[in-house]
This record gives sequence, C-alpha cells and structure tokens, in this order.
Amino acid sequence: MPHVLIVDDDDNTRAALAELIGAEGFTVALAADLREGTIQLGRQMPDAILSDLRLPDGNGLELLRSLDGRSGVEMILMTGHASVDSAVDALRMGVADYLVKPINVARLKAVLARIPRSVDLHEEIGALRDTLREYGRFGSMLGNSPAMQRLYAQMMRVAPTEATVLLVGESGTGKELAAQTLHELSLRRKRTFLAINCGAISPNLIESEMFGHERGSFTGADRQHKGYFERADGGTLFLDEITEMPLELQVKLLRVLETGLFMRVGTNKETSADVRVVAATNRDPQDAIRQGRLREDLYHRLNVFPLELPPLRTRAGDIRMLASAFLERLNRQGRTTKTFAVEVLDSLGTHDWPGNVRELKNFVQRAYILSDGESLVTPVAPVSMAPGTPTMPDTISVAMGTSLAEAERQLIFATLKRYKGVKRKAAQVLGVSSKTLYNRLEEYAAESLGISSQASQDDLPETVRGAALVEGPPG
Repeated sequence: MPHVLIVDDDDNTRAALAELIGAEGFTVALAADLREGTIQLGRQMPDAILSDLRLPDGNGLELLRSLDGRSGVEMILMTGHASVDSAVDALRMGVADYLVKPINVARLKAVLARIPRSVDLHEEIGALRDTLREYGRFGSMLGNSPAMQRLYAQMMRVAPTEATVLLVGESGTGKELAAQTLHELSLRRKRTFLAINCGAISPNLIESEMFGHERGSFTGADRQHKGYFERADGGTLFLDEITEMPLELQVKLLRVLETGLFMRVGTNKETSADVRVVAATNRDPQDAIRQGRLREDLYHRLNVFPLELPPLRTRAGDIRMLASAFLERLNRQGRTTKTFAVEVLDSLGTHDWPGNVRELKNFVQRAYILSDGESLVTPVAPVSMAPGTPTMPDTISVAMGTSLAEAERQLIFATLKRYKGVKRKAAQVLGVSSKTLYNRLEEYAAESLGISSQASQDDLPETVRGAALVEGPPG
C-alpha cells in the first residue's frame, strides 16, 4: 500500500489531511516540523511527502533536499502564502505539485491518484534510455545528435513532475510532438492530451473555447459548452503559439494556473480543473514581452521549466535519419520499396532547412510522389534545396539621410523578396492590407518609369514582379 508523509504544524490540518488521504487508500505518517519529518523519513521512505512550505524550524523544501535524489518520491508543497516566485522556485527544485491553502480537495485527490503509478513510470523512462541508445528514438521523437540528446535528458527529468513547461523553438522543430512526448512520459499519460493553437481561434471565441460557456450566455449559445480546460481535466493541455493569445485572456489563464479555478462565460460560478499546461512559442519570449504580446507575469508562470528545441540545421547527424524514417513511413502506406538516390542523400546536408523538420518531411513526400521508379532523384528537389542557396537576411540597412518614403520602399521590396513575392504574407509581416501593398507597388512602378504599372512590373525585382502573378490585384 502506498505511503504518504504529512508535515504540518497545525494539528487540525494534519488530522483532516490524514483522514482524507487514508480514505484514498494510503498509509499515513504525521510530523509537526522538519525534525519530526526527517525522523519519519528514516523510519519508512514514503511514496509522497505532503508538506507545508513554512514550518516552525525551517522550510519544507529541506525535506526534498534530504531525499538526496531518491527517485519515485513525490514532493507536494502546501502554503497559505502563495506567490508566483515561490511556486516557480519550488517546481524548479523538483517539487511535483504546489497546493494553495485552503486545500482544494478535488485537486489533492487528483494528485494522490497519480502517486501509485510513479514507480512504473520511472521504469518506463529507464527503458526509453535503452531504446534511445540503440535506435535514436525517444518516445515519438527521433534524433541522436548531441543537441537532441541534451533535450531528451531534460525531458526525462521534467516529464514525471507537474511542472509547467515552456517550449521555445523555430516553426517546424516539433514542439507539439515534444509536448505529446512529455504527456506520454508523465503520470497523466492515461488521461487526455489536447493541443490548441492559440493563433488559430477567433479572438471573439477564444475565451469560450478555453473555459466553456453556459447556455444563453451569447447569441448562438443554445447549449452548455465545456472548454478545453474541462475537457483536459486530469490530463495535459498544450497551448501552442501562446503569444497570440489576447492579453485580457492571458490574465485569466494566469489565474487558472495559480488556482486551478476558472469560470465559464455567462456564469459567476467557479469550476475546477486539474490540468498540466505545456506552452510553446516560435518567438523570443523576451521580445514578445517588449512588444506587448505576452504578459511578463504569465511568462514567469509558464517558464518554470523552459525547453529549447534545436533547429534542424544544428542537427546535421539527424537529417538522414529523419528523411529515411519519413520515406519508410510512406513506403509502408503505399506498399512500395522506394529509396533515396545517393546524390539526394548527399545534398540534404547542404540546405539550411529554414522550415526545419516540417520542411524536410514535405520535401521527402514531394520526392516520393514525383519519383517514377524505385529511386528518388535530385530533380524533384524544390528550388530552395539547391546547394549553396543563400539564406535571406532578416534585416536591411538604411543610410542616414534616407527619406522615410525611400526607407519604406526598400523595406517593402526586401520583405517581398524574403517571402518570394507572396504579397499576402508580406503584407501580414508589414502590418498592412494586401490592397495597400498592391497600391504601393503600382505607385513605385509608375514613379520610376513614368509608364503603366503593368508594364513597369518588368523592371521590379524578380520576386516582387512575380507578386502580381502569384495573387493578382485584390478585389
């Protein structure tokens, strides 16, 4: 039977917790301070320690240090003096969960329900190390480069805990796959995993989608709706592109992370949810804070355990492995036996892969579709795969004394070139409408040549000239 050590200086709190935890099928030992807690640890090593943060003779975190790295023991802190800083510090030190007094009984029961499975989980993670050494696989992730080895080592440490994780990495590096792997290696792995792209939900609906709504709370709300937090109760919620979430909703998300409580749209009644949050962004979080896209207090609450996913260009040893795995999957699906030509495999390492693993996967699929025989050959490669193709710079230089109009012109041309003449994308990056951008191009053409804008297209940079052909003028 699993065993829990309760450490709290309040007699009534210890008695109430002992009764509740005992009813959940645990044996219980009690201590009023650090000294008694240390004695109890010597008598029987518990499966979990439930300790107050502030004790008469010190800090409850001292018990975590006294475990001396023994695996399988869950440390759960309680406090009536909660703060973001203390929660972050505790979780970084290895605390499995952080409960605010008065204790939410439902949340405590959810934490206790995960404890008996901890030993099996640590054995499973140990088995993963062997698979990694032999096949370069870590759960659903693939790669054996030093950068990925470092990432896996960090994931193995944080996955079994309840710490909030912030994944930072370029687009296409596999942040959702990493989040799912964290879930599969956690004590929540038999519960729901939900992946949400915060930038793909309408700003008018995102609060309802996150927290749910009551019937009649707004036009069209003809029934009660459970949001993502309720649907992921007991499991993991992956919030991708967190910097795209509206600031007013970030305030509410912060409260849910701190208390586990939220309100559906259209009611003042609080609902609880036991959810582990894994967030992700392809932006620099500090830049997002400076630009007003991310609240600093939410960032610190999410950044308990940051993980940086390496771009593919730093994983040279993994590119062939990944490409072969993608081709093997396509062969299984299509019941074929296609292979890469030697020159194609050799060329893979010459590309920067700005789209990372996603770009490599798309390239392999295109090559598979376009190959006539059993060998995938070079001509199917996209233009960007050509060896030696330079990476477009992300900055431009403008000399002092340049007029604002000329600086704007240079920025527009550089942005269009960066995005291969696709006006819609360039306009989005520049923060203007496609119509405004198209009008600017016509003005530049007419001003420079004094002839019709259509004719002047021939004298614009190649990628800019192609912009009208890609999309045409907006209606």
